[in-house]
Amino acid sequence: MLSINRYAARDAVQAVKARAAAQGYSPEHDMTRTVPDAFTVKGVSTYYNEEGKPVGQWVKSIADKEKQFQMMVERIELACEGITPWKPIKKPKTTEEDLLSLLVITDFHLGSYCWGQETSEDYDTNMARDLFLSSIKEMIDSTPKSKIGLLCNLGDFLHWDGLDQLTPSGKNLLEGDSRYSRIVDIAMTVMDEAVRMMLQKYEKVVFVCAEGNHDMAGSIWLRKFIRKLYAKEPRLEVIDNDFPYYAYRHGEIMLCFHHGHKVKMDRLPKVFSSEPRFREDWGKSKVAYIHSGHYHSERVLEDAGAITEQHPTLASRDSYATRLGLMSQRGAKVITYDATDGEVARITVRPQT
Repeated sequence: MLSINRYAARDAVQAVKARAAAQGYSPEHDMTRTVPDAFTVKGVSTYYNEEGKPVGQWVKSIADKEKQFQMMVERIELACEGITPWKPIKKPKTTEEDLLSLLVITDFHLGSYCWGQETSEDYDTNMARDLFLSSIKEMIDSTPKSKIGLLCNLGDFLHWDGLDQLTPSGKNLLEGDSRYSRIVDIAMTVMDEAVRMMLQKYEKVVFVCAEGNHDMAGSIWLRKFIRKLYAKEPRLEVIDNDFPYYAYRHGEIMLCFHHGHKVKMDRLPKVFSSEPRFREDWGKSKVAYIHSGHYHSERVLEDAGAITEQHPTLASRDSYATRLGLMSQRGAKVITYDATDGEVARITVRPQT
């Protein structure tokens, strides 16, 4: 009657039963006490009397992180609904059709506090705010009149991800400056200003706000804030996906982005070439340029039809890096690509100390 074989029907029933059991419902095993949405059952202890009838039961539950993450995304979407979009910005008169200029900001760690006597350089929220805006302006001014400007926040723009100054997954204690509400306010303000500056220079602006290991939630609300704020701006494209890999094809080249916290750079060409949602663009491209961060230092690897680049950070090194003896040059890259020839120019912006 269903035009499917018996094994498909059996597997479907088993899948439903397994999902129900994870929520605490499996009557054949005397499990009838379900847990709330966004939780799963960790264990069930049932007590039976001499006749074999259940007389008591303990149900232990844990948070379903995947479900909670999805619910958080939905709440952020709802919260952004009330944002009044800006009016469209007047586009530049002339641009060079085949050029795309990529501005990469990674591991900026807004909210981090570094004490110069310990780390060799001071770094706090006010300094970070001024550094970001001055660097973005210098990066924009250094590029030709490209038709497309791509602003890539490659992850860890925020130093921490909530009221507690801890990394989201590892729960490592962080040294933060100011309160999270102020960090949020500054992040929205400076990113809005960066997008506005880019719309004045480029005919089209693409915005990537990648997930980092320090700001898994922060990267979501920041990109959704920009998308809602510029909802009436036809010249802005926000790549808004919850998959922590991002891509944009410019003519015969492909630009790929991943923070670097999930997959190391030598494996990234395999991820982007095999991932179904990127496979078509990969096949249409002569070469792929993959960009990552996470390690706060520079590195380039060419393999499997892709050039993978690990970017430095503008931020000062913190106490953790200092005590491990880690040291790298601070900076941010501006790379211009031709739609056919690939990379044709690059500039490195350094903090003025």
